[in-house]
Amino acid sequence: MVPHTRTTPAERRRALRERLASGRLLRMPGALNPLSARLIQDTGFEAAYLSGAVLAADLGLPDIGLTTATEIAARAQQTTRVTDLPVLIDADTGFGEPMNVARTVQLMEDAGLAGLHLEDQVNPKRCGHLDGKTVTPRAEMVRRLRAAVDARRDPGFLLMARTDARSVEGLDAAIDRAKAYVDAGADAVFPEALTDLREYEAFRAAIDVPLLANLTEFGKTPLLDAATLENLGFDIALYPVTLLRLAMGAIEDGLRTIAAEGTQESLLPRMQTRSRLYELLGYQEYSAFDSAVFDFTLPPGN
Repeated sequence: MVPHTRTTPAERRRALRERLASGRLLRMPGALNPLSARLIQDTGFEAAYLSGAVLAADLGLPDIGLTTATEIAARAQQTTRVTDLPVLIDADTGFGEPMNVARTVQLMEDAGLAGLHLEDQVNPKRCGHLDGKTVTPRAEMVRRLRAAVDARRDPGFLLMARTDARSVEGLDAAIDRAKAYVDAGADAVFPEALTDLREYEAFRAAIDVPLLANLTEFGKTPLLDAATLENLGFDIALYPVTLLRLAMGAIEDGLRTIAAEGTQESLLPRMQTRSRLYELLGYQEYSAFDSAVFDFTLPPGN
């Protein structure tokens, strides 16, 4: 068969929930495009992520709420088509008022995603590791979450609440908000920009749903290793922008090399080979599929 996902959205949603219930840390790299999602699966990871910052950057935009729900949903569908992994997406603030949040949830369900997270920043938002963020009143975020719960058609679709309150209101307020969000129907919690082990421990002690650790580079959170996070009782280790940073660093270095040397010859050892790319793209499977479908000849005169 031609390579594409062999699983249904419902199966992927069930797989994510079962994996989160296992007690083992789930490591979740962020895809930068559909092909990299295929590579995440091929490398042995069990879930993938779509970062709002990465999706915005891919369009040449800063992560300040400029992308739209339909742009994000279209990119998500392109990604879920090519991987069997459950994919979690960053839905920012839900792209508007509670009614917009409701539509966003259904768009993301239709795109084949396993879940999304909503955050409690004001709209338009800003990157979670920048200063100057503003969070909504707690009641406003509760309304967003209730709208999401009401709009969800598949109960397996994971609704995660992200709180950015740690950097604005302090740790205790962030924990209190997280509790209110769970009461409003959030299946999991994403505490953004925690700063040390004590804060991780406090969140785990206070919240009894799955917790996500955001291990973005160059931010406010220490880059804790998987063993430490598992010992802390966290459920997801998120690497949201890592692949984009790696790819863009390599591209920039490559362009400078070509400009300086007049040839890409010295870059060949650092490149993914043609054969490896074709393997990921499934050239052989497409060829076999095409031959199986078109395996006849027409009689003369037809």
